[in-house]
Amino acid sequence: MSRASFPKQLWPLVGERTMLQETALRAAGPEFAPPIVVCNAEHRFLIAEQLREIGIENARIVLEPVGRNSAPAITTAAMIVAEDTPDAILWMMAADAAITRPEALQSALVKAVSAAGQGNVVTFGMQPTRPETGYGYIELGDAMTGLDGVYRVAAFREKPDLEQARQLVASTRYFWNSGMFVFSARTLLDEMRAHAPDVVAACTEAVAHRVRDLVFERLDPAAFAKAPNISIDYAVAERTAHAAVIPADLGWSDVGSWDALWDISPKDQDGNVALGDVFLEDARDCYVRSEGMVAAVTGLSDAVVVVTEDAVLVTHRDRAQDVKRVVERLTAAGRHEARAHNRCYRPWGFYESLISGDRFQVKRIVVEPGQKLSLQKHYHRAEHWVVVEGVATVVRDHETIMLRENESVYLPQGCTHRMENPGRIPLTLIEVQSGAYLGEDDIVRFEDTYNRS
Repeated sequence: MSRASFPKQLWPLVGERTMLQETALRAAGPEFAPPIVVCNAEHRFLIAEQLREIGIENARIVLEPVGRNSAPAITTAAMIVAEDTPDAILWMMAADAAITRPEALQSALVKAVSAAGQGNVVTFGMQPTRPETGYGYIELGDAMTGLDGVYRVAAFREKPDLEQARQLVASTRYFWNSGMFVFSARTLLDEMRAHAPDVVAACTEAVAHRVRDLVFERLDPAAFAKAPNISIDYAVAERTAHAAVIPADLGWSDVGSWDALWDISPKDQDGNVALGDVFLEDARDCYVRSEGMVAAVTGLSDAVVVVTEDAVLVTHRDRAQDVKRVVERLTAAGRHEARAHNRCYRPWGFYESLISGDRFQVKRIVVEPGQKLSLQKHYHRAEHWVVVEGVATVVRDHETIMLRENESVYLPQGCTHRMENPGRIPLTLIEVQSGAYLGEDDIVRFEDTYNRS
């Protein structure tokens, strides 16, 4: 389900809201400033829309031209905040973790803010519940004077093997590394200058030359690309003399595997998690999820079954981490499924392929009210649009055509065209493509509302 074009942060994996929405709502309220979201430029419209759905319309969305791990992303956010309030306290959260005890989080956050105000880089140590080999660990040091429940970090430990994990969990001084941090903008930038000056140099230039793009802020591509690919843990947390940790039991999970998701999800009397159109018979301790067609599981225990429109995963829960190997093989084979879903989201709505064959393809296209596609043409294909719901305004060369339900228009190969939804309900149409080449890169854009090239 988590693919490059639509990663797990944008899915409602735990509850009704997406993981991005759940993360943003943890910092909602009058005591918090509007959030800064640093993200891949490809996901900008999806993220803006998901934030709008939960009432957050004043977020600052900063676009990375290329992924460079967490340290450059966090550094740019701190620099942007420091332009106005250098001593502001920042709470850094990855948008792909689940927390089932939010009340405990708020209590820990109060302690973290106090410690960060004294110049510390504060993280949260999660109470381990099992020997976990997929997480890093934090060793507790001495208690910090005058800060209740806050400790020095004695050491960070890399992801251990199973025997080492058992030893760490048996000790009372080791906690899972949550990857959440609290620090002042000034402290973070001072520590970055001391321990990762090459990151600071690249980010300083990228922030100074950022440009406004609609509601987004685009970092300078050439400057940001110079930043090393390094995490905040390696850049600062493991090097600073001011690392502090707050042990907490937050019901935290980074949802790094289907087994981890089974662990934190509500279960039936047989220990099963069933989501979507699912039927279970004599199944126990299984995670079964369907995003479409009916999925039936019989006579299995400890299984993971996930069904999407274009892929099915079946694995033992103990082997859930092995899905990474499958993705590597799909990527090496050049499979489209390794990167994108059948449904592809765009700033105007989405499209999905229904059927394809030799020299033809049929798609469903949904355009949100008030939105429109770019003015474009195709060199290698013709298209036929049939409206099945809503109203469309179509430009075809020098014509403007109004289409209603059950009406259609033919767009010859090479004609200039665009479509707009002038109505108040989503516009749904069926597109039939025909031609020698039907790839998405056969688009020449002349004008685009969303500033896409």
